[in-house]
Amino acid sequence: MSNSHLSALKSRHAHLDEKIANEERRPAPDMAALAQLKKQKLKLKEEMLAVA
Repeated sequence: MSNSHLSALKSRHAHLDEKIANEERRPAPDMAALAQLKKQKLKLKEEMLAVA
């Protein structure tokens, strides 16, 4: 895989991290949404490790 693909994955990972942080800061975080975001983030991390 190319460096641009890895960069795109890192960007998406950072974006998910930001979304998770924003959700966690809410007075009443949506736990189902948080779980889904964290699952997506983990999949991206696994894909990044496979590419690297």
